Amino acid sequence: MAKKRKSYKSALEEKEGITPPEVTNLASASKIKARRRQRPGTDALVKGIVSGDITALSRAITLVESTNPEHSKQANAIITACLPHANKSKRIGITGVPGVGKSTFIEALGRYLTDKGHKVAVLAVDPSSSLSKGSILGDKTRMEDLVRDPAAFIRPSPSGNSLGGVARKTRETIVLCEAAGFDTIIIETVGVGQSETAVHSMVDFFLLLKLAGAGDELQGIKRGIIEMADAIVINKADGDNLKAAKAAKLEFNRALHLYPAKASGWSPKVSLCSALKKDGITEVWQMITAYFDHTKANGYFEKNRSNQNSFWLLQTIDERLKSDFYNAPEIKKALKAQMQLIEEGKTTPFAAAEYLLSL
Repeated sequence: MAKKRKSYKSALEEKEGITPPEVTNLASASKIKARRRQRPGTDALVKGIVSGDITALSRAITLVESTNPEHSKQANAIITACLPHANKSKRIGITGVPGVGKSTFIEALGRYLTDKGHKVAVLAVDPSSSLSKGSILGDKTRMEDLVRDPAAFIRPSPSGNSLGGVARKTRETIVLCEAAGFDTIIIETVGVGQSETAVHSMVDFFLLLKLAGAGDELQGIKRGIIEMADAIVINKADGDNLKAAKAAKLEFNRALHLYPAKASGWSPKVSLCSALKKDGITEVWQMITAYFDHTKANGYFEKNRSNQNSFWLLQTIDERLKSDFYNAPEIKKALKAQMQLIEEGKTTPFAAAEYLLSL
């Protein structure tokens, strides 16, 4: 007699689940969606920024960074309204080669300052891919402690296509952060390169972060970078690397004596620190404070801010002319045609440019 086979249910069989409830109030759901899409008004955002509302500040910065003409118009109105509340901070630029520990150093300095009662805003510029145009924006991940500090604000921004990787609207973002009550603005650059020139033109104090024992001492003796630096801080000066860091400090001090005096009358200093162990952070801040006391006493601080405003006026005009040119409908059409002619070898880039500029 044949045995009956047992019937087995497939493990992949779908079981009956809970039927999702139907939306009982479609009008209410539509209102919620509309509210999410609605952009806050200029007055509301300005009021929020001045009162220290981080959400309002973040939304305003998003408008500033946007290339949408409508957003730009609102952003300009917000910046104008915030100007009377700005210009009351210490602006500090920090640069260094990738791997030097910029994020760790900034977090250590930021936590030190917030513990002292300061409000710190970190504007970290992340490099954008030239191919995908994407950006990792990982500074909030790297600064785990500082990002949770209620007295700190970290805003990573993609560098986009701007010169040297400096975010296109960093200058305007500084104004918004100052209006929100942040008394210390730290700008982190992508790395050593052309971005230093742009960052140097928007900060009061420029700090160069260096490593020792990796051939970095000779790399540091580059005229352009050293001339811009108001201080050199050798990071990771701990453990077996401490001896090499002290030797590097000596070399940098010797190198600095070869450069002409700064217009600020300040003699650049070299300091050691271990951001990971929080060693030397107090000394670095004392050095920065001494710089501000010195430049405010001799009048250079205000003069430098005035020169920076003039520089950014010209930069803004350049950007606006470039943007208007490329966004003009006739230029878009003619540019495409000229590109095709160049590919076919029927014209040269110089002749094409001359033609486009004559339109």
